[in-house]
Amino acid sequence: MNDGWELVIGLEVHSELKTHTKLFCGCRNAFGDEPNTNVCPVCLGLPGSLPVLNRAAVELAMRIGGALHCDIRPSLFHRKNYFYPDMPKDYQITQYDEPLNADGWLEIADGTRVGIERAHMEEDTGKSTHVSTTGRIHGADHSLVDYNRAGVPLVEIVSRPDLRTAEQARAYVTELRSILVATGASDGKMEEGSLRVDANVSVRRPGEDFGTRCEIKNLNSLRSLGRAIDYEAARQIDVIQAGGRVVQQTRHWNEDEGRTIAGRTKEEAEDYRYFPEPDLVPLAPDKAWIDQVRDGLPVLPAQRRERLAAAAGVAPGDVALVVSLDLDALVLGAIAAGADPAIALRRAENEVAANVDKGRRLAPTVFAKVCEMEASGRLTATQAKQVLGELVASGGDPEAIADAKGFRPLDTDAVASAVDQAIADDPKAWARYCGGEDKVAGLFVGKVMKATGGQADGKAVTALLQARRGG
Repeated sequence: MNDGWELVIGLEVHSELKTHTKLFCGCRNAFGDEPNTNVCPVCLGLPGSLPVLNRAAVELAMRIGGALHCDIRPSLFHRKNYFYPDMPKDYQITQYDEPLNADGWLEIADGTRVGIERAHMEEDTGKSTHVSTTGRIHGADHSLVDYNRAGVPLVEIVSRPDLRTAEQARAYVTELRSILVATGASDGKMEEGSLRVDANVSVRRPGEDFGTRCEIKNLNSLRSLGRAIDYEAARQIDVIQAGGRVVQQTRHWNEDEGRTIAGRTKEEAEDYRYFPEPDLVPLAPDKAWIDQVRDGLPVLPAQRRERLAAAAGVAPGDVALVVSLDLDALVLGAIAAGADPAIALRRAENEVAANVDKGRRLAPTVFAKVCEMEASGRLTATQAKQVLGELVASGGDPEAIADAKGFRPLDTDAVASAVDQAIADDPKAWARYCGGEDKVAGLFVGKVMKATGGQADGKAVTALLQARRGG
C-alpha cells in the first residue's frame, strides 16, 4: 500500500448449500419462490417444534472441508443469541468452538496459500425488504419479511488474515467459488445471495501487530468486494494519520456512494451468549463416511490448472481463464489431437469463450483441426477466428466452412506486392516506422489486410515489413 502501510484482510464467506430441503426441516430450499411459501413450524420457530439435521447438508459441508484440506472432526451445534429481525425464533443454530471443518488451506492462482481457520455449518436467516426509496431501513415506511430463506443450510468459511491486497481477496473468492461449484456443494450465485462475503479489514505498518479491524458485511459481487476493501483501508489510514483511533465495528458498503458506512459496534463472542443446542445431539461422522466423501471429490480447479499447464508447457496462472470457463477438457483434447498449445489456448480464451455454452460442446478434434489450419498457414488468424466462430455457433466441417467463405492461402508474391503498395501509398508513415516507431506496423498490416480481403497472414506481413526496414 501507499506510504508504507500494509493491508490485512480476512474473509468470511457464507455459502448456501445446494440441498433439496432446509437444514433442520423438510421445507423446500429454492430461490425465487413466492414469499413465505416454504415455511413450517420448525423454520418459523413455533413452540414445541424440534429440529432434525439434514444428512445431505452434512455431506456437502464435509465435501467443502475435504476440498479445502481441512481436518473433518466431531462437532457440536450451538445457539447464537442475537436480535435477528428476520429470524422468528431470535437465535441462530450454528457451530461455535467445535466446528465440523478446521485448519485447512486454499491456494489461489498466483500461488499464495491462504489458511482456512474453519468451515462450519449453520442456518441462514430470513430476508427483510425495507419499503423506501433507498431500500434501507432508515426512512422506510414499513418492512416486509420473507421466511423462505430462514433455515436454509449454510457453511461459513473463515479464512485466516493472510490476504494483503484487494486483488488477492477477489482471487480468493473466485477460487473458493469454483471449488464450491466443482464439489456440487453450492451453485455459487452471488447475484442470488447464495454466496455472500464479509471482509475483515485492518491496516498496520509492516512488522507491527495487527491493527483494529472493521467488518464489511454482505458484499455480493467481486467488484463490490474490491472497492469496499480499498475504500475501508484508505479510511482507516486517514483516521490514524489524523491522530484518531480505529473503532472495531461492523460497516456496510454503499455501492452507489462508493463508501462504507458505520453500522454497530462489533460484538465479541460472549455478547452472543452461545450455549449448546439442547435439541440436537453432537455431530460425529465416522471415519468410513469421511473417507468416502474425500475419495468422491472431483478433480479440483487447482489440479485442472496444473494438468493443462503441463500439457501446454506454460505456467498454471496462464491457463486460469480457460479452466474458469470450463474449457480445459476441450483444449486438452485438442492438444492431444496435435493442436499447437499456444493457438488452442488463445482461441479458447477468445472465440470459444464468446459463446462458451456451445463452445464446450465443440469436438476437440474439430477444434484441433482449426488450430492446425491456422498453424500451417492454411488460414490466417482472422480467417481462423471466423471459421471457429461459425463452428461454435452452428457446427460443421472446418475445411468446408473455409472453402465456402473463399479462404485460400495467398501467394507469397501477392502478399509482398500488397506490402510494397502500402509502403508506397504512405511514405511518411513508412519513414516513422523505419525511424523506430514499431507501433506503426499495425497501420501497414491493416492496409494489407484490407487490400487482400483479410486473406493475408498478419505474421507474414509483419515479417515482410521488418525485412524491408532492414530488421
